[in-house]
Amino acid sequence: MPALVYLFLAIVSEVIGTSALKLSDGFSKPLPSVVVVAGYGLAFWLIAKSLRDIPIGTVYAIWSGLGTVGIVIVGVLVFEESLTIPRIAGIALIVAGVVMLNAFGAAT
Repeated sequence: MPALVYLFLAIVSEVIGTSALKLSDGFSKPLPSVVVVAGYGLAFWLIAKSLRDIPIGTVYAIWSGLGTVGIVIVGVLVFEESLTIPRIAGIALIVAGVVMLNAFGAAT
């Protein structure tokens, strides 16, 4: 499986784990708590697989940036969090940062 596929699946797994973290109510609810551990465990395993072919800085920039964007989207759609202008600007800056790191990181 291509490394970028592993990375994408790691992001999805991390977003699922983080969403379950919100639902676990401080790890007091068993099912969401199990999903948290499984989601993060799977995410780290998939990241490790992607690191075989992608530099660590690139993996981490994409994983953390797109994971953040993903969980903000879940927060808005599932947990009814507000999407304000400052939050939109923050997301745009995160995406711009990931793009810049990937576009110019190899040149240094």
